[in-house]
Amino acid sequence: MTFKDRLKAGKPLIGTLISLGSTAVTEAVSRCGFDWLWIDMEHGPLSIEQVQHILQAKRGDCASMVRIPINDETWIKRVLDLGADGIIVPQVKTAEEAQRAVSSSKYPPTGTRSVGMSRASGYGMDFAQYIRDANDKLSVFLQIEHTEGVKNIDAILQVKGIDAIIIGPYDMSGSFGKLGKIQDPEVHEAIETVRKTCKAKGVPIGIFCLQPDLARTYLEQGYDLVNLGCDIHFLWSSAKSALDSIKSKGAGAV
Repeated sequence: MTFKDRLKAGKPLIGTLISLGSTAVTEAVSRCGFDWLWIDMEHGPLSIEQVQHILQAKRGDCASMVRIPINDETWIKRVLDLGADGIIVPQVKTAEEAQRAVSSSKYPPTGTRSVGMSRASGYGMDFAQYIRDANDKLSVFLQIEHTEGVKNIDAILQVKGIDAIIIGPYDMSGSFGKLGKIQDPEVHEAIETVRKTCKAKGVPIGIFCLQPDLARTYLEQGYDLVNLGCDIHFLWSSAKSALDSIKSKGAGAV
């Protein structure tokens, strides 16, 4: 069953964000039971080669969604050629931008994706099967994280080929001039507008969060995809929590 099939089945899928280039980190995190990995090329330092190594290191049944740096056909084809299960396209604000992302992800006649020998097709050994199945198996997630995207959400969802919408709550808050205030009433209303519109139109909806309590709230609200935390946050927050625990008992004075 492909990741897209699992999403269509309706069971919530929980992922986490990978920002570090360490294959050991990816290998360990993918063994924790997450359904999918959000591999971040937008804000992290990951190169295209590092992304390939991450894809090779992850557990096989843990799906891989790569967030590309920008909505660009070259980035889209390079990432999909690596063998990712799909892409996450940031900062989609209009139906035209949504159409560009979808078209660049699909082989003709559906779209405009160009063909090349790559890891995705087994370096050419599975070429015929890959180009036959790719349009149906790969997932295209679009991020709505700006007031303009909220205003245009109805038009965006009319674009065929969108497999899910992912809300970026922090950038959304920034677009209101309230950076980081994701629970602000105005920001919350915008997020709810996107969620309810997607639900009404049967389009899977996802969101990013750092804390388990908030993730549980999102799942209770019916989100189909929840990204819980990221590798570097898990690392420093666990380390700091352990150290603070020792210091609070007086061991720091030794």
